Amino acid sequence: MAGSGSLAEARARHADFAAQIEDHRFRYHVLDQPTISDGEYDKLMRALDALETDYPELRTPDSPTQKVGGAVSADLPAVPHLERMLSLANAMNFEELEAWHDRVVREIGTVPQYLCELKVDGLALALVYEHGRLVRGVTRGDGRVGEDVTQNVRAITGIPGQLTRSAEAEELGVGVPELVEVRGEVYFPSALFDEFNAHSQETEGRTYANPRNAAAGSLRQKDPRITAQRPLRMVVHGIGARKGFDVASQSHAYELLRAWGLPTSDRVKVVSSLDEVKQYIEYYGKHRHDVEHEIDGVVVKVDDFALQGRLGATSKDPRWAIAFKYPPEEVTTKLLDIKVQVGRTGRVTPYAVMSPVKVAGSTVAFATLHNKEIVVRKGVLIGDTVILRKAGDVIPEIVGPVVDLRDGTEREFVMPENCPDCGTPIAAQKEGDVDLRCPNARYCPGQIRERLAYLAGRTALDIEALGYEAATALTQPDGGEPPLRDEGDLFELTAEKLADVTMYQQARGKDAKEGDRELVPYFFTKPAPKKPSVPTKTTEQLIEQLEAAKTRDLWRFLVALSIRHVGPSAAREIARELRSLDRIGQASAEELASIEGVGPTIAASIVEWFAVDWHRGIVKRWLAAGVNPAVPADGGPRLLAGLTMVITGTLTGFSRDGAKEAAQAAGAKVSGSVSKKTSYVVVGENPGSKHDKAVELGVPVLDEAGFRTLLEQGPPPAPQPEEPQPEESQSEEPADGAV
Repeated sequence: MAGSGSLAEARARHADFAAQIEDHRFRYHVLDQPTISDGEYDKLMRALDALETDYPELRTPDSPTQKVGGAVSADLPAVPHLERMLSLANAMNFEELEAWHDRVVREIGTVPQYLCELKVDGLALALVYEHGRLVRGVTRGDGRVGEDVTQNVRAITGIPGQLTRSAEAEELGVGVPELVEVRGEVYFPSALFDEFNAHSQETEGRTYANPRNAAAGSLRQKDPRITAQRPLRMVVHGIGARKGFDVASQSHAYELLRAWGLPTSDRVKVVSSLDEVKQYIEYYGKHRHDVEHEIDGVVVKVDDFALQGRLGATSKDPRWAIAFKYPPEEVTTKLLDIKVQVGRTGRVTPYAVMSPVKVAGSTVAFATLHNKEIVVRKGVLIGDTVILRKAGDVIPEIVGPVVDLRDGTEREFVMPENCPDCGTPIAAQKEGDVDLRCPNARYCPGQIRERLAYLAGRTALDIEALGYEAATALTQPDGGEPPLRDEGDLFELTAEKLADVTMYQQARGKDAKEGDRELVPYFFTKPAPKKPSVPTKTTEQLIEQLEAAKTRDLWRFLVALSIRHVGPSAAREIARELRSLDRIGQASAEELASIEGVGPTIAASIVEWFAVDWHRGIVKRWLAAGVNPAVPADGGPRLLAGLTMVITGTLTGFSRDGAKEAAQAAGAKVSGSVSKKTSYVVVGENPGSKHDKAVELGVPVLDEAGFRTLLEQGPPPAPQPEEPQPEESQSEEPADGAV
């Protein structure tokens, strides 16, 4: 058992990891602008999972390890999924694949048939058909709620508006289903990406990093006519909610999907052994560029649906499927220079400027180097030929130099002593920090610009008209005093104050809202070319969006303050408990740390932030300008607070996710494994080994009726110890010495 001191330290590390993961997850799934590689993200997730393995009390339903990544944009209607869309666990090598296979065989007692398919690097989408008619298209979002993109989906070639009533479907036992939810990936054809990117640069002044970002950006257009002009395609790979029919296997489902006229892959293969799975993976590892769309791996699924039901799922991914990730591609290029930039928290970050080179489907000219120690560790010199890879096929990363190609002209990088934006000496914030920061948080124009761009991002206040270009124009002198001294002036902007902002008045392509630039410089995408001035439209757009932002959710305002370590997950919990910016600002570290998912590190950061006069001034000016954050609704009675539950097997009145969410809404923690600390195990049909484990440990087992009673009435009161009864005496007289 860990001591209290080590547990406190673990909580602090857990909060830090979780805040980083939530931020990176939002950038990838919603902004389509990731700032770290898949590999780095996987390392963060694995570090968090390992920490929770050592300290099980940290594995709460709100932990990133228990949730599907992504969120919903405020620009598009939010729609709940009929059944939750899960993510997939990853295997980075054959050893991890074998470990997953061994767990499957151990759980079900036999080697199942596996269905292998390509892992499309696109945007996950759910299509809902009622009586054969397409009624809704929804992005994955956070797995529970996605974005309604129905009109845009109708514009995609290959997605039928009406399912086909075919003879093949009739032979499979289903003509046109009463209801079916179809899952798949929207992608941008690889062969058309370069041409599209060149056209985008000419017309919009921007390029996309890769086909996946182009697909996501195209599908999320507000005008479906724009989506219709993009060559998007879809490949479907599964069935979610359904009524009026049943299917026996994944391959059976694919036959139905194909018979209904939906776009399925012709590269799907059902195999009977792990060796055949490996052969499939090795083949497409060699032929990944022969496919019409980008792929980053292979998905392996247990084919039989009954076995899938026995294996179940964690809070975020099914145990019956895994994604085998291919290693990133590597190229060589010339390192021309190493420069630095300042981020919103003052972190001064070096980045590499390289000869442009194409890697993993896109042209790369810049790569982050994180800090001066990383530069030294990688051993790179300015002028080197370097090995560049796109780790996880997303973010470019310098692996190291090709030493044999040095000619003696290379030179070492010297970290500057002063901030590149304000000239203030930079230093580590505390002893042992590897990051150097500019301490001039209040007046450094670079930090103010970065904070403003960040608060306008979708992870915070979601102000589309306030992109990075606009944030620069509003905070940098343009022949006079800039309109914003800092973010506190934001909601006091008027058309008059914007009148002299030359750069902001220029009509531009849609801003790439890259948010926090501490990891990836904005130079990664070319700035939009200057175009004729259209001040009225852009000014009115910003003023209207600022007015709408005044009533965003309270947690968004807390994120927008750029308090270190405070990400969306912690901000939501704090907002739910404290319910106003004033109360948050007055809360003690102890009060904050007691909130689920917060902990001492985040609590200390919040207290320190609000202890600064000019920080409090930002909040005061926002409130004075009419900011009125929306407060989360009360959740009602939490009858199961403090209980830990495990749900296994198939329930007739609940989906697996529905049962979990019902328990969590009542305050319970839902775990994926049974232990002595488990309060109840809810058992449906085909429960597997969890039921046996509960019986072995003496954990109370409930059927579905008992589960419903528990939800409605809460747990029975704990039995009270009986009052001790006085012993009977042989005589009515008290014994000697009795009182």
